[in-house]
Amino acid sequence: MAESIDWDPVRELARRVEAGEALSLTAEVRALLLRSAREVGIPEEDAHAAVAGVATATALLHETRRRIRDGSQRLMRALTGARRLRDAGDAAGARALLEDVLAVEQVPLYREQAELALEDME
Repeated sequence: MAESIDWDPVRELARRVEAGEALSLTAEVRALLLRSAREVGIPEEDAHAAVAGVATATALLHETRRRIRDGSQRLMRALTGARRLRDAGDAAGARALLEDVLAVEQVPLYREQAELALEDME
């Protein structure tokens, strides 16, 4: 991905909302949600519709945070497992782990990282 990604602001906003703070739909928050939604593979039209109201924007925030967290964990498990399998001589098993990630991953950054790791297996 050519652009720099910084998910710390969306993580912090999600943490505050999960702690009970009401989401305030300022222009800055809307821009953060729209940018982050794009970065995690949520269709633009869905994201724009979601930032129209507090309840839907809060759901968008939670989905964005879930994709960041779940995708990161999935990718790290696959990379670690693939490295172990490759080092043990099981290149096919290593590739299969990375292909499994690509079959389900929605976050473009994580897909790109899995694709690069898969290329390194060849």
